[in-house]
Amino acid sequence: MSGNGKQDQLRLGFMETMEVDGRGHIGGLLITNQNGRPLEFQCTTPVKPNRTQEILFGETLRPWLLGELIGSTLLDRVAIKPTVVITSDPVLLELRNHTSIPVALAQKKSERTESERTIKLGGSTLRFHDGHVTDADSLAKQKHLIPDSADLEEPLERVREALAETVRTVFAR
Repeated sequence: MSGNGKQDQLRLGFMETMEVDGRGHIGGLLITNQNGRPLEFQCTTPVKPNRTQEILFGETLRPWLLGELIGSTLLDRVAIKPTVVITSDPVLLELRNHTSIPVALAQKKSERTESERTIKLGGSTLRFHDGHVTDADSLAKQKHLIPDSADLEEPLERVREALAETVRTVFAR
């Protein structure tokens, strides 16, 4: 690391959501350093839209619920702000319209496409929100901080497991 410190540090945010039967959706955000070491984790309580919201939001309900409501809440809660938020759910790309932090989709190997909105980071291809095409360029300047062998999908699995464990622990009572 150079003397700059902050310039040479990449904080990766890994965000996932899951539906809890009959209770709504919960979300989790894991912040790691560029080596995958956890720095902070936050999760939400279940959020369940009421019937009026379901009617009024229509097809925009999931992007609002997952991206704007749950995603924004998680980003507001963390003390350590990520350089980028990575998710496996394309609906969570909506979060980017409510934050200055780039939000990227970790594409599965079978659906990878190369475009101006994608960047190879570690062993993963990340796709960015259509409305924020400069996000890939800004992250490209720091991609040297991530080893080529890094698996950015593995921390997403950790978040899913932590959410599942939370559901088992809290709702099993």
